[in-house]
Amino acid sequence: MAASTALISSTPSRAFSSKSTPLVASSSISKPISQTLTFPKSFNGLRLPRVAHSVSLSRGAHSRRSFLVKASVDELPLVGNVAPDFEAEAVFDQEFIKVKLSEYIGKKYVILFFYPLDFTFVCPTEITAFSDRHAEFEELNTEILGVSVDSVFSHLAWVQTDRKSGGLGDLNYPLISDVTKSISKSYDVLIPDQGIALRGLFIIDKEGVIQHSTINNLAIGRSVDETKRTLQALQYVQDNPDEVCPAGWKPGEKSMKPDPKLSKEYFSAI
Repeated sequence: MAASTALISSTPSRAFSSKSTPLVASSSISKPISQTLTFPKSFNGLRLPRVAHSVSLSRGAHSRRSFLVKASVDELPLVGNVAPDFEAEAVFDQEFIKVKLSEYIGKKYVILFFYPLDFTFVCPTEITAFSDRHAEFEELNTEILGVSVDSVFSHLAWVQTDRKSGGLGDLNYPLISDVTKSISKSYDVLIPDQGIALRGLFIIDKEGVIQHSTINNLAIGRSVDETKRTLQALQYVQDNPDEVCPAGWKPGEKSMKPDPKLSKEYFSAI
């Protein structure tokens, strides 16, 4: 997949730029949407769509030089496949911009996460937590992208709402609008009869391949710490393809050789 012109700004303090002038929500937009928002009866809980994936691996599918699985191309977006590309409007720095996933290929890792709706309850805790720790992910050459089925106007109004009032305040990464629901559908996180997305999170490497995914139901928030740890483990095994990371591995801890004999070095040391 060829990379296009990057969205990265020449301004050091910002990862994005836009030719648009700053947008200010009108008085009608800035009214709390939560006053009129009606939630589906099953919003808390917990109805899951049927999502089935499978991957067939031959006995020789693993090698010590490349222990990561490559899945079949007809089962998107399974871990090991190329992430479905998209181009969509987003809000960043109180401006409307365009975000195209493939423009990160060859440049950055991407954490792509979906959340159900703006002006809800668990969602702002996740969105602001990732924003507050954005610099830590920048150090790992990683960009964060948030996605929901709301419009950019709703995103803008939420960003312009103070955190103490259930808003987001300024964010350090874009919120993408998926009003057509095409992105959520392509990543198999859309709940069709509710028209909103489950809490799906995908770590996409610099080659555009999905290397990790988690999908939580609507009432369960995600962990920034675990997302960062998983990203660090991914980057480690990509830099050291003859090693694997055991449970709970963190940078600086002992890794393992995926070999019946050499793995005993790890087990004998713990």
